Amino acid sequence: MKKVESIYPNARIPYGTWGSSYFPAWQMSALAEVNIAQFAGEAMSKIMSKRKVHMNNIDYLITGSTIPWHWKFWTSPFVSSCSGFRLPGFHVEQACATGLKAMLLAAAEVQSGPSNMVGVLTFDRTSDSPVGVFPERRSYERTIALSDVWDNFGFDPATGNAMLNTAGLAARKYKIDRKEVDEIAFFRHQQYFQALESGFLQRVLEPLEILNLQGKLLGKIDSDMGVRKLTLDGLRTMRELDSCVTAGTQTHASDGMATLLVTSKDRIKEISSRPEIDIQFIGRAELRALPNLMPEAPALTVKKLLNQTGLTIDDMAVVKNHNPFAVNDAIFAKEFNYDWHKMNNTGCPLVWGHPQGPTLTRVTMEALEEAVDLGGGYVLIFGCAAGDVGIAAIFKVSEGGKK
Repeated sequence: MKKVESIYPNARIPYGTWGSSYFPAWQMSALAEVNIAQFAGEAMSKIMSKRKVHMNNIDYLITGSTIPWHWKFWTSPFVSSCSGFRLPGFHVEQACATGLKAMLLAAAEVQSGPSNMVGVLTFDRTSDSPVGVFPERRSYERTIALSDVWDNFGFDPATGNAMLNTAGLAARKYKIDRKEVDEIAFFRHQQYFQALESGFLQRVLEPLEILNLQGKLLGKIDSDMGVRKLTLDGLRTMRELDSCVTAGTQTHASDGMATLLVTSKDRIKEISSRPEIDIQFIGRAELRALPNLMPEAPALTVKKLLNQTGLTIDDMAVVKNHNPFAVNDAIFAKEFNYDWHKMNNTGCPLVWGHPQGPTLTRVTMEALEEAVDLGGGYVLIFGCAAGDVGIAAIFKVSEGGKK
């Protein structure tokens, strides 16, 4: 493994101090009926307890979400109270890049010294998202109502186009073939179900109960409800919504939470279930593509990141991404002459859904677990976000004295 210096040399992700809910699809579970921030705070406490991590070891909390929730003004301090602790902290929001951004900010917090154990808690509920009413005195309507999820998916105020159109435009620019896109979506579903059936995903995902105000069971979140097995024949008969985009080759809205810890390297032994595993932050990059070309932004961002670090795509042991469209993977493969069969080995958001805030957090957890199984190596995480933005990061996983 090539030796590359970490951008945050004192920051580490302690192995075994992470966990995620399953991501049930829009309106398919009891998560549609709760304050997602309160649920996330309570779930974080439960997950950390099962990982034998004491919440009182955490001295700062970074939360991340993108959809308004009740009492959002109070952000991290409110959410930490829901976990049973009173922590300082702040909230971050960067569309679907939120999860990875929150982890990088936590590493910077540890590196700069104010905190030496930072909790990262990301969550979102697309179900029953709020409708906001905005006074707009310069508009003809005077007052505008905005449905936070669906109106933002359907309209970029900077370009006037929907997110779906960015996939079609990018597919045409790169001359992507519909047959390949269908094959990618089919293969990604196979990867997910193989990981589920092998028990791999249960190392990351935690079944969680939802209680009502009386403490009675409202429901149990114990599967990625909404995911279904696809066939190639079925995919090929689906109507194109834009070039190479069908209902089967794009993700779906969902709900969920994901949490992990970032700490200083000298505290790994006291909290990690396997302290011999070292997880470092190697590099990060962000980039904004030209208008209406969101699916190409991740590939361009990865190029920027590899140039910064001096690493190549062949140096990566694990490659995993946030891919709301199968088109994203086709463009990435074309740009790097990379075999898309080799990435997203344990599933991806294209299959299990898109709750925005925690999406890249879960992606990262799965990728780190995969790297541990491989005995270590560089892990490349990347994705796109609203506004034609790309984000990418490289982690290094090593075990004991292995380099």
